Amino acid sequence: MKKAAFHNLGCKVNAYETEAMQQQLEENGYEIVPFSEKADVYVINTCAVTNVADRKSRQMIHRARSQNPAAVVVAAGCYVQESAGSLREDLAVDILLGNNRKGQLLEALREYENTGERESRLSDIGRESLYEPLRADRTGEHTRAYIKVQDGCNQFCSYCIIPYLRGRVRSRREEEILEETRALAARGYREVVLTGIHLSSYGQEDYREAGGERLLALIRQVQEVEGIRRIRLGSLEPQIITEAFAQELASVPKLCPHFHLSLQSGCGETLRRMNRHYTPQEYGEKCQILREAFDRPALTTDVIVGFPGETPEEFGQTEDFVAGIGFAQMHIFKYSRRKGTRADRMEGQVPEPEKASRSARLLKLSRESRDAYIRSLWGKETELLTEEAKEDGDGPFMAGHIGEYIEAGTRAGSLRPNEIVRGIFGVDIFPLNFPGR
Repeated sequence: MKKAAFHNLGCKVNAYETEAMQQQLEENGYEIVPFSEKADVYVINTCAVTNVADRKSRQMIHRARSQNPAAVVVAAGCYVQESAGSLREDLAVDILLGNNRKGQLLEALREYENTGERESRLSDIGRESLYEPLRADRTGEHTRAYIKVQDGCNQFCSYCIIPYLRGRVRSRREEEILEETRALAARGYREVVLTGIHLSSYGQEDYREAGGERLLALIRQVQEVEGIRRIRLGSLEPQIITEAFAQELASVPKLCPHFHLSLQSGCGETLRRMNRHYTPQEYGEKCQILREAFDRPALTTDVIVGFPGETPEEFGQTEDFVAGIGFAQMHIFKYSRRKGTRADRMEGQVPEPEKASRSARLLKLSRESRDAYIRSLWGKETELLTEEAKEDGDGPFMAGHIGEYIEAGTRAGSLRPNEIVRGIFGVDIFPLNFPGR
């Protein structure tokens, strides 16, 4: 039996695609082993969102070759799409799979075995109009499964290379999504996360579907799948949030009250340079709409510091803005220059030490904001999806995440994983990694 090893870099969509490729090989007789072990085939699903991701992708490709010089090394994904020219000259790689070609992994391996010639399967991604049929009926997690429903992005933010590497918006057929959801439920998964490169664009390829109607319709159908107890959404764009959209979401009992709304900056001028199509005031209004539709929902976000031209005053506006919103969590990123984007050509590039300083300030603010949000949940009835058994000074307990995606624990129930436990936050269900606990 041939052995295959996988390594994933990057986003949740990449992780889903890695699971799908792994499943392809498992179903065709391959034994899956850890990437650190000797294998006959190594598959690296690469990332290119930052320069660091580029470097890590190259490192993992060459690590695979060094672990077994006789192995077949497959590089797939965004870094391949970005750097196909140099990778074709890199003797560490035997097979290149671009985006929208990962479903051809098994076919490419068979072709390579038959001919001994290096395989390069890439397309003009900007011209792709069909969603690639990839499917993962199981994941590395035992209670929560990610379901990719959409690929591509039409936004072209000035700092982002992803539209050039993932192509335009392509949505997956609802019936395929529901079939996969039913299969996951049959395997015992209780929570599904609908994810994509630009989830808010689901069903909007022709721009005629506005207001997230297709996404809402999909959520309602997933809600009806027996066995699925919770639905979580990946990252949303602020523009999709309207009072009508939020009220529709609130009418779905299984939907978790956790919303990740991309922000990137709390300064209007910086947002304009980023080509983000909203103002801080509009973003704040979207947060308020969600808080009126849901009881203390978790609002999380991404923020980029050190974008070209970001002055200390502009950063100060961001700092004040995020402090006023009161996020449950913030993911802080230092701006990374990417060739081929408009931001790379902008004047006023911020020095790395200044980026690091600004990042540290927002990380501190993020921790304070998270703790304040957790305190605000005290006394709220919530539910915990148990994931694993742990123990502390008071004895054993089950750890997992509540609907608001706060890591928490409980000593109630039968202390088994993959159960939904309802209780009062701060009484039956307690937060983990919280000061003073």
